[in-house]
Amino acid sequence: MKKEILNREEYKFINSSVNLGENLIYLTLSGSIGYGTNIDSSDIDLRGITIERKENMFGFQSFEQFEDKETDTVIYGLKKFVSLALKGNPNILELLGTRDEHIIYMNKYGEVLRKNRNMFLSKRVIHTFGNYATAQLRRLQNALARDEYPREEKEKHILNTINNQMKHFSSNYTEFPEGSIKLYIDKSNKQEMETEMLMDIKMDKYPLRDFVSIYSEMNNIVHDYDKLNHRNRKKDEGKLLKHAMHLIRLLVMGTEILNTHEINTYREKEHALLMDIRKGKYSYDDLFKLVELYEFDFKEASVKTTLPNEPDEGQVEEFLISLYEEYYNLKY
Repeated sequence: MKKEILNREEYKFINSSVNLGENLIYLTLSGSIGYGTNIDSSDIDLRGITIERKENMFGFQSFEQFEDKETDTVIYGLKKFVSLALKGNPNILELLGTRDEHIIYMNKYGEVLRKNRNMFLSKRVIHTFGNYATAQLRRLQNALARDEYPREEKEKHILNTINNQMKHFSSNYTEFPEGSIKLYIDKSNKQEMETEMLMDIKMDKYPLRDFVSIYSEMNNIVHDYDKLNHRNRKKDEGKLLKHAMHLIRLLVMGTEILNTHEINTYREKEHALLMDIRKGKYSYDDLFKLVELYEFDFKEASVKTTLPNEPDEGQVEEFLISLYEEYYNLKY
C-alpha cells in the first residue's frame, strides 16, 4: 500500500514540488487509518515533514506548510512542525507516534526526529488534549440539542462553541492578546433576526495566514449550524458518532501520554470500543457516561503526571540547529 500511494497520479506532487521532493524527511498515514478506526469509505490522509529549502531559510521566500486539499495531504516545514509540537498540539504529536507500517517514507532526519519525540512532551498536553476533547464534546452536545432550541438559543450555543474553540487557538496559531477577538450577542439590524452574534476585532501586525485559518475554523462552526434545514439525518448521525469516537480517543491518548510519556497513535487496546461507538452501538446517554469515566482518568493523570511543566526549548533548539547544520553541511 505504501509504495502504491507514492506511485499514484494524484500524489505526483510529492516528488515534483520544489518544497518537497528530496527535502521530504517524513511522511505517514494519518487520520482514521493512523488511529485504526478506518472503515471502507475512509479517505487516505497523509501528513509529513519537509526541511525548508535554503531560499526559505536564508533568502526572502517563506514556507510553513504545503497542502493539497484534493488528497487531504499536509506537509509541514520542519520549523513550523517543531513549533506546534512544542505547544503540545495533538494533531502534530500524533504524527510522531504512528505505527511503523503506517510510515510511507522516513530518512535519517525523520528517524532522529521521531526517536526524540519525547522532548516535546510537557504538561501543556493537559490543556491541548483537554481543549480538543472539550471541543468535540461541545460539538456533540450542541448537535444533539440544537434542533430543540429557538434561534436565539442557537446563537448562544454557536457563541459558546466558538469561544471554547478559541481556547486552543494558541496551540495552532500565533498567539494574540486576550480580547483581540471579542464575540457577543446583541441587537441585529436584520429584519429576520432580533439578535445575532457580532464581533469586535483589534489586531496589529498579526500573520494573515493564521487569521484566515482562525476565521475558517469559526466559519465552519457557523456553517454547520446554518445547514440545519438541509440536514441529511443519516449522514449527520454518522458525524455525531465520529465526534463521540474522537472525544474518547483524545481522552485516552492524552491520559496515556501523561501517565507513560509515550505517544501511541494507533489505539489497539481501545479499538473495539472506538469502532462500536462509531457504529452506533452505544446510546448517547451511555456515551456521556463513558465520557465522564475517561474524563476522570484524564484529570487524575493530569494531577499525577511527572511530565515537566514546559518542554526544554533550549534542548529542542540545539537539536533543531544541529539537524539543519548536518542537512545543509554548514560550517562556521
